Order: sequence, then structure tokens, then C-alpha cells
Amino acid sequence: MRAYVAAPRGFCAGVVRAIETVEFALQRFPPPIYVRKQIVHNRSVVKEFESRGVIFIDDLVEVPPGSLVIFSAHGVSPEVRAEAQARGLRTVDATCPLVTKVHAEARRFASRGFTIILIGHQGHEEVVGTVGEVPGHIQVIENADQIEALVVPDPDRVVCLTQTTLSVDETDSLRRLLGSKFPRMVLPAKEDICYATQNRQNAVKKLVGIGIDVLLVMGSPNSSNSRRLCDVAKSLGITAYLVDCPEDIQAHWLEGAERVGITAGASVPELLVQRAVGLLEQFGAQVEEVPGPAEEILFSLPEEVSSSLPNLSGSESVA
Repeated sequence: MRAYVAAPRGFCAGVVRAIETVEFALQRFPPPIYVRKQIVHNRSVVKEFESRGVIFIDDLVEVPPGSLVIFSAHGVSPEVRAEAQARGLRTVDATCPLVTKVHAEARRFASRGFTIILIGHQGHEEVVGTVGEVPGHIQVIENADQIEALVVPDPDRVVCLTQTTLSVDETDSLRRLLGSKFPRMVLPAKEDICYATQNRQNAVKKLVGIGIDVLLVMGSPNSSNSRRLCDVAKSLGITAYLVDCPEDIQAHWLEGAERVGITAGASVPELLVQRAVGLLEQFGAQVEEVPGPAEEILFSLPEEVSSSLPNLSGSESVA
């Protein structure tokens, strides 16, 4: 058996920025450090920070007044920011800049009287945050069946935005269908889907082209971009498994497989990939890395943690 490891894989620039934000916060601010939702959608990352005293919460009501709270990479709505201010919380914003870009697009188009069709998953934190930017101006769709029912005030003023972690191919299909319904629909000047999401999906297609029989995708169940990697493989006729922890890999998944592919979602530490590779080597696999485009994008850290700060033991805001 041969195992082919995709590149690029694992952490994207937005995830690196979010994780480093928590790391710097642990160094610079007195405990406890709170994070609203999971900083990134990976259980291993969350558990590691929890072991170091970081407290993950679902609702700001769980945070004592005056405490420091970090907003996750997926972004938050203005309503959440206002609530944090009203409760006297100090905030650090780890929202991925590519998500922030979509928020800015939503505000810009809404101010021009456009109806925004957002392709995304209802309830996903990124979608909730984007909708919250301009409530009443956005309609969310997840599949083609929902397009026919769309009703907008002015069919000539419609724009299509997308969640950043979707399947490139599926999103293109939905855009074409939307374009048929709204011929004057516009798109943002620059693609919404994250460069890293697209690169990882292209890497899966490359593995399929090599002739893999099975694909193992390292990623947690709540990671949208990891699940999309499985979807890409399955759409091309390849059996794919989403693996949260390397020890979850089942030997019977690999029975009869001569070529196994391995990749990882954008929130997955490389350590997990290497542990998975090690298990495959124990199964007798010869491992080969499949090269891909280099990712050199870096995002600067939030100013609240990157600059030299005064003692923050008082109640002033740092955001």
C-alpha cells in the first residue's frame, strides 16, 4: 500500500492568526482568558487551550464583567460586539480577515439597496455573523431546491456572496442557477471562498487523479472546510472518511486499498497529520508527499495582542 499526503493541507493563514492571538493573549493578559465559541473548529486545538486555562463559552453572559474575551476566527455580528461593550468586556477580535471582507461586502451592497443572497450553511457561526451585519437584507441558501422560492424586492439589484469555506464546484453550480433566475445578479470583485479552501480542494482532486482508492481527511465534524474535502472526493467516486483523531482510523477502511490519500482541513494541526501517517506506516504503507502550490499569505495579529500594551487590569476596553 502507498499513502499519498496532499499539499497544501492543514492550517491556513486565518487559523494561524487566530491561534497565535490566543497564544499571545495567554502571555500578555492576566487569566482567565475567555474565547467566544471555538477559536477554530478543531477539537484538538480547543482541548489544548483548555488544558492551559482558556475558557470557551457559547454566550457572553458566561463572561464576568471586565474580563477579556476573544472572538473566534469565524467572526461575530455587530449585536455581539454591542453586547460585549454593554457588559464592560474587553475584547480581542481574531476574526479571519477573509471573513471580515465578506462582512464589508455585505454592508456595502446593503447600503446600495441590494438584496444579498448568501450561499452558506444556516447556523454556521460565519453565516450567523454575516447575516447579523445587515439583518433584513440577506437571504441564505444551502442548495438548489431553495433557489426557486427566492423572492426579492428588486430582481435587478441582487448580489451573491458566499461563506468562505464551501465547496468551490458546488458553489459555482449554485451561482449559475442564481444567475439564471436573476440575470442582472452581480458578484463581488474578488472571490469570497478562501484561497486555502480552494487549494485544499484542488489538492484532493490531484490525489484522485493519482488514482487513490480511499481518502482520509483529518478534521473535526463541525469543520465546514474539512467536510467539503470529503464531499469533493465523494463527488469524484472516491470513498472518504472524516477523521477527528488519528486513532479513529479503522484498519478495515483500508482493506483492498492500494493507494490511500491523506489531507487535512484548514484548522488541523500538522501533528495530527503526522500521527495519521505514522499509523499508516504501521499498516505497512510507503508514504509519499504530493507537492502543491506554496501558501505564503500571512495575516498580522490583532493590534490588541501584537503591540506593547499597558497593564490591562483596569476596566478600559482594548478593542
